[in-house]
Amino acid sequence: MGRFFRIKLRLRRFLRRHSWVATIVRSFTIFSVAFGGAFGFISGALSQHSGYDPNTFAIGVSFLFALACLWIVTLGIRLRLMRRRLRTIAMHNEAMADRNWELQEAEQRASTLFEAQDDLIVLRDLDGLITYANDAYCELAQIPRSELIGSTATLKVLEQGDTALESNGTRVYDQKIEGPLGPRWIAWREGLVRNDAGAPAEMQSVGRDVTDRTESEHALAEARDQADAANRAKSRFLAMASHEIRTPLNGIIGMSGLLMDTQLTPEQTTYVKAVKTSGDALLALIEELLDYSKIEAGKIDLEHRAFALSGLIEDITELLAPRAQAKGIEIAAYVDERLPMQVTGDAARLRQVLLNLAGNAIKFTATGGVALIVEPGIWPNEISFLVRDTGIGIAPEAQQRIFREFEQADDRIARSYGGTGLGLSISDRIVKRMGGRISLASTPGAGSTFEVSIPLAAVDTGETNGFTAPDLAGHSIMLVAPHSIEASLISRRLQRWGAQTCIVSDANVAEALLPERSWHTVLIDHTLGTEAIEAFANAARIHATHRIVMVTPATRHDLSASDAAVFTGYLVKPLRASSLAARLTASPEIAAPSFVMPSLAIETSAPTAPAAAPPGLSILVAEDNEINALLMRSLLARLGHTVVITTNGEQAMESWLSATSAGTPYDLVLMDIQMPRLNGIETTKQIRAHESGGLAGQSGRRTPILALTANTLVEDRYACFEAGMDGFLIKPLDREKLEEALATLAAARHIAA
Repeated sequence: MGRFFRIKLRLRRFLRRHSWVATIVRSFTIFSVAFGGAFGFISGALSQHSGYDPNTFAIGVSFLFALACLWIVTLGIRLRLMRRRLRTIAMHNEAMADRNWELQEAEQRASTLFEAQDDLIVLRDLDGLITYANDAYCELAQIPRSELIGSTATLKVLEQGDTALESNGTRVYDQKIEGPLGPRWIAWREGLVRNDAGAPAEMQSVGRDVTDRTESEHALAEARDQADAANRAKSRFLAMASHEIRTPLNGIIGMSGLLMDTQLTPEQTTYVKAVKTSGDALLALIEELLDYSKIEAGKIDLEHRAFALSGLIEDITELLAPRAQAKGIEIAAYVDERLPMQVTGDAARLRQVLLNLAGNAIKFTATGGVALIVEPGIWPNEISFLVRDTGIGIAPEAQQRIFREFEQADDRIARSYGGTGLGLSISDRIVKRMGGRISLASTPGAGSTFEVSIPLAAVDTGETNGFTAPDLAGHSIMLVAPHSIEASLISRRLQRWGAQTCIVSDANVAEALLPERSWHTVLIDHTLGTEAIEAFANAARIHATHRIVMVTPATRHDLSASDAAVFTGYLVKPLRASSLAARLTASPEIAAPSFVMPSLAIETSAPTAPAAAPPGLSILVAEDNEINALLMRSLLARLGHTVVITTNGEQAMESWLSATSAGTPYDLVLMDIQMPRLNGIETTKQIRAHESGGLAGQSGRRTPILALTANTLVEDRYACFEAGMDGFLIKPLDREKLEEALATLAAARHIAA
């Protein structure tokens, strides 16, 4: 059966290829059948023995005619069907021709597009032979297309870039190619493509000239490197300048402090205070420049530690209170009790920002005062710090400019009030670095309000506040004060505690209001005058349970012994919330602690000596500057310690070795960082190496070493700790910080006190 099918298939193929043979065979067969049938029929009919019957003959002829007609009709129907099929085939052929024309046109457009593109296009087979290359590739290769096709020619590569492989298998890389117009950077994309069905895949490489982009990137990278180098050079210069300035400044401030501890005439005291004030101003300027340099270089590091919010704000107001009170203005703080007791953040940087804003407010305020208000912000965990003053205000056109570097509201203000114009710029960058924002609302002549909003997460300490707020519901409290800044904030706090408050600025008016109701407390400001407040207090005896006078540290000595009879207590401005709560809840029969003490008498000009650190310590000081060495000797000697001075690292090492070998090791080493011959870092490393080798085992302890450095960069601190130092003291040296460091080491048993 299969053999017959194959023969039939071959015969059909043969007849399809030779149609004339099929026509002849078909015509001959039809003619033979027709002629044979007709001839036989007629011959049989006319034969003598056929029994010719005309009727039968007619029937036969009619039958043959009917067969012929049926054949003709069948042939006509077949021809009609064939014509229809031919028309269908003709239409299909026409559509195919149109499609073929479109494909040819698209191919021509694609070819023209490829040739017109600036991109390099080349196709290679699996053997690496070029099957196609556009004009751009031929031009860069400087070889005709006829020579490239079928060859393995490649471009001359001067430099190979990094290669990356995408997820779809495309390989991406850059090459520096030698070209007729010089070297060019080409970005290549390579991938396998299949152009013809059944044909093997080819490697298509498309390259784009990215010379301009690459050169721009290289120029930007070079510029960035130069900028980084310039920043590093600037940082090194500032560090060096800071060290060189701080070293003599340490002597100026330190010696002036020692000089103030001696017996001086009033005129000499004035001159020494002027020297120390100038030194402190110069130190503040250096700190601003260093902070600006760190922030500009992006080297500012933020801490995330828990701290008491109310304590920080009250410390700031107490620190700035002497400056404000010296100008005759007020400074007060209010911390909303809805805020958490402790929050997490960088307390030092926040303190720096608020000190700058509040310090500026004091500087530009002549009457009234400054208020520092802390409230919940508009976002979760956000806290708003408002610094509000009644100063000169800022013009609208200058409100944005003052946040830029070395800018102030106008030249007149710069001449009148001084300053570098860096404080607000530094504060703005610190606040943004902490994820917050700073805004300003000001009216010229009416004052300004700076608002700092910073996200500070609450720390769950289990306590609602640092003190117990009194329940003053139903109680009336009168505040008698000539200024409204602190009185308004005190009133706001008392109202939060449930009290009904009344603020009066005149003592006579306040005295007239006393009989109107029963007063729980009257708070009177000492700035109204001694006679006025004593008269008011006498009048308030029968009307108020608590009679409290508000004084400044400078006016406490003005209180006399007779005041104890008319007042039930006093509070020192700026008021702390805990002190106010304690005074209001105390029994009126219990006088305030130290209400009348000898310490309230007028102090003599000779200041009291500070509390000394644990006495009897043996301290080695390595300091190459003679003035600073003298300062260290004097400070430590006044604190009761034995001091040995060395001027370089080698002498310090020899002295430490001698003392340790003799069994009398030093209790502490104060090590200057920059010294000739052997610096402080290397000296410390050698001391630690000897201790780890067993030399320190004779005494059984590790010698504490504190760095004396004028460098405040983080890298310098890390270098101190990596060398094995236990801490550092920044020049100019602060006597209180030195005492605190000695006390801390003694308490931690690093020093045998």
